[in-house]
Amino acid sequence: MEMLTHLDLSGFTSIRQLAGLELRPLNVLLGANGAGKSNLIACFKLVHWMLSAPGTLQLYLGTVGGANILLHDGARVTPQITAELTFAAEDTVRAYRFRLVYAAGDTLVFADEAVRVSLVDHLPGDWVAFGAGHREAQLVARAEQGDPTARAIHTLLRRCMVYQFHNTAETARVRQRWNVDDHQLLKDDAANLAPVLLHLRERQPQHYARIVGTIRQIAPFFADFELAPSGGTVLLQWRERGSDMIFGAHQASDGTLRVMALVTLLLQPTASLPGLLILDEPELGLHPFAINIIAGLLKSAATRTQILLATQSMTLIDYFEPDDLIVVDRPDRASTFRRLDAAQLAVWLADYSLAELWEKNVLGGRPA
Repeated sequence: MEMLTHLDLSGFTSIRQLAGLELRPLNVLLGANGAGKSNLIACFKLVHWMLSAPGTLQLYLGTVGGANILLHDGARVTPQITAELTFAAEDTVRAYRFRLVYAAGDTLVFADEAVRVSLVDHLPGDWVAFGAGHREAQLVARAEQGDPTARAIHTLLRRCMVYQFHNTAETARVRQRWNVDDHQLLKDDAANLAPVLLHLRERQPQHYARIVGTIRQIAPFFADFELAPSGGTVLLQWRERGSDMIFGAHQASDGTLRVMALVTLLLQPTASLPGLLILDEPELGLHPFAINIIAGLLKSAATRTQILLATQSMTLIDYFEPDDLIVVDRPDRASTFRRLDAAQLAVWLADYSLAELWEKNVLGGRPA
């Protein structure tokens, strides 16, 4: 499995300088509010947007309120964002780097963009630069033109997906009808949850049965989904035990919708999972018993794909190993990231759980 192994990032929101963050199959960001966990995740949103299609970087900047907001302490202090993402397989290392500089109109333009491919246990290959001064990522154009290196790296980066199921308002897309044919990949807000479930029920019944069975463990009232296509669309509906009534997404609690989305995401067939699955506070709004089950699903999914998640749940972190945890602090207004060392914590762990050590501020990642 080719996965993201190292990340360098500077000048982005609260992240002044992050050099060589090592990433493993399972990575859990742990820290106080405002420490920078969500900012690291936002970096992947930026990359995903700017590599979606021509014009999407400028669109993204418009949606977040301009470039100045993304630069560490603003453009006067930090005029550029730099990043390098390195992926490794058994015999190949691929990397993508970019430098975005502040420009007139509260926007960003590329001052550098390059890719390289190396063989494991060999000297790094040469960087292939795409020039400077462009407003949109040239990696997209090179991939569309058939450049094999650009295409491979573009595919890897596009498969780094950020999922956040927090928006469960009445107008949330998951509560609306959706095209039945849009089932290839679960969307970042679970908007196409109904067609994904319908496709699994018809084509992968064993995975569908596991999803339904797991939701029943968390919500014993749940019987099964009721997915009836109409006019090329389908609506998320279900039945409850002991009733012949059909319930719609507009009748679901926020927690119920999040459980349905999370369970479906984590129990999909391996081929449907993203290369890097990124979750921001998946425990939000869930009962502790539900968190226990989600923790087990996360650990199982990490054997099939790479996972990066941010959490503030004491219940959740006790299901992970110390080496899975990356503690995020923010001294002097700049985020720092430090992976825990199990050997250094061995004496403490003989008597305390990880959650207890976090509560006692032995691990860090607590409000100063």
